Amino acid sequence: MIEKTAEVKIKPGLQARQAALFVQEANRYTSDLYVKREQRQVNAKSIMGVMSLAIAQGSTVTLVADGGDEQQAVDALAAFVHGEHQ
Repeated sequence: MIEKTAEVKIKPGLQARQAALFVQEANRYTSDLYVKREQRQVNAKSIMGVMSLAIAQGSTVTLVADGGDEQQAVDALAAFVHGEHQ
């Protein structure tokens, strides 16, 4: 299991459309993926879970992965929230 902290730089954060694209990216990987914000952790492959965190631009999140492609998954999701994957 690995964790990576990332600042959300995409506008307007992980709201609606961006959250859907984030979940779509997460579903490309077989690892179990989670997003942590403050004391809450949700499944990164769940649109309702990701949206429930209300992640705004400038927020810091921790990406957690456990599985065979965990490193690629956290790197890709970190790149996405940094705005490098659009």
